[in-house]
Amino acid sequence: MPNPYSRAEAAAHVIATRLHAAPKVAVVLGSGWVGVAEGLGETTAELALVDLPHVPAPTVQGHSGVARAVDVAGTPAIVLGGRSHLYEGHPVDTVVHTVRAAVLAGCTTVILTNACGSLDPAMGVGQPVLLSDQLNLTGANPMCGDEPPVGYPGRFCDLTEIYSRRLRDAAHVLDPTLPEGVYAGLLGGSYETPAEIRMLRTLGADLVGMSTVLEAIAARHLGAEVAGVSLVTNLAAGMGAELSHAEVLDAGRSSAGRLMTLVAGLVGAAA
Repeated sequence: MPNPYSRAEAAAHVIATRLHAAPKVAVVLGSGWVGVAEGLGETTAELALVDLPHVPAPTVQGHSGVARAVDVAGTPAIVLGGRSHLYEGHPVDTVVHTVRAAVLAGCTTVILTNACGSLDPAMGVGQPVLLSDQLNLTGANPMCGDEPPVGYPGRFCDLTEIYSRRLRDAAHVLDPTLPEGVYAGLLGGSYETPAEIRMLRTLGADLVGMSTVLEAIAARHLGAEVAGVSLVTNLAAGMGAELSHAEVLDAGRSSAGRLMTLVAGLVGAAA
């Protein structure tokens, strides 16, 4: 089987030919964010994510499963309506595959979005939060395995500023009320226990979820600037009511207008 970078190159070729796109920005829409794609700008082409080589069909409710080429106020972007997760049984290279492909297709900025639980009652349901840093607690890392092929950066990428300060500053200009937080990415498959939430709070986490951290590492390794935005869809275990995926989707629908404005502004700042 081709190495992960060759597979990403194949998907990047399809982005360029099937979407007729020369994208500058990639936007990955997580659970509850699907409505954002409708108002970002003019969709000039689209295809199913499964039509990209080596991309499995999304199985998580709330993911559209569509890749779109979108003109966002003059900036060409590719909007990916879903992602793969470790908890679905996918290997790490599959989880980061579409992000790698987007960067190899020309994207110099990657905007990662997700739904998350909040460990801080001040960051309540419906609140977008800019990611300032992350804790990768998945037990996986896209830089494990064989050394990247010749022509790619070496595996030991610098993650000192994994989430771009420049883009966070731009987001604060758009919305000065936006808080920032540290996102803890876990393997997932189930929500966390109250004891695990107390542990995460001790480690310095403000938010918790089951995605994003691996994609951010893979994008930074390839030299892309990364912005992360979490939508708080519930208070973490032990801080509120029983958790459900339905409330994740409800929170996304009720916050769609604000999220759309924020993502469009970040795309413009990245141009």
